[in-house]
Amino acid sequence: MSSAVPMRSRPIIGWGLHDGLVVARRNLIQTIRVPELLFFSIVQPVIFVLLFAFVFGGAIPIPGADPTTAPDASIYRQYLMPGIFGQTVAFASAAATVGLAEDMKRGIIDRFRSLPMASGGVLIGRTFADATRQILVLFVLSVTGLLIGWRINDGVLNAIYAYLLLLLFAYTVAWIGSWIGLYMPNPETAQTAGLVWLFPLTFLSNAFVPITAMPAWLQPIAQWNPISSLVLSTRELFGNPTGIVGDAWPQQNPIAYTLISCAVLIAVFAPLAVRRYRRTTAR
Repeated sequence: MSSAVPMRSRPIIGWGLHDGLVVARRNLIQTIRVPELLFFSIVQPVIFVLLFAFVFGGAIPIPGADPTTAPDASIYRQYLMPGIFGQTVAFASAAATVGLAEDMKRGIIDRFRSLPMASGGVLIGRTFADATRQILVLFVLSVTGLLIGWRINDGVLNAIYAYLLLLLFAYTVAWIGSWIGLYMPNPETAQTAGLVWLFPLTFLSNAFVPITAMPAWLQPIAQWNPISSLVLSTRELFGNPTGIVGDAWPQQNPIAYTLISCAVLIAVFAPLAVRRYRRTTAR
């Protein structure tokens, strides 16, 4: 007479991480099979680089830069590239929003629900895949920047820190995008909802113009904008012109403020997204 095999519970942390890696692998394979997704995510920031570098570059002076060392357009390209990097990784949020809405419409989420998966595994995999895709995007942008005159002036190690900081921010905003995407009824609506808050957040920062060029009442908003601290951090790590840095704490401690912002945003939006996922799949 055989005895029943006792059921063993799976560890919560290990279970979620394993399932998240499986989902991340699925999403990355999907990118390879549908290369148009990656192609358009690369083309848009490259267009921004060329547009700002060659159309607006000579018309935007950088406060504090020495114009005798290089033309204004050349200085601006050094200033611009970290801003493009910051904008690009911020847009990882929109990819997560549309991707989750698409999976819900196609019934992929329902299939995941029928499997013995950790409830947070799907979102862990989605956010990890969206951040990982930014590696190739940042590589292409870096090559584009080098071709137009951008340079890394503060050593390879600091450059690695800058890229890691950008990937961390991409992972952070992907959680925000996932939370938004779970509320969207269809991918079309998600496309709008994923971008409607990103454009003002990006342009109300130091990504493209110095904060000192903004109206006085707008400058505090830009100074405390996490994208501003991310961009300023990467400019310092890459050794690029920073413009005139304000007296606000995020401007004086951009790396610390960026890390704190990422930790706070993940701590807030990861639980919100997982809770919304559980409610959505419980219907």
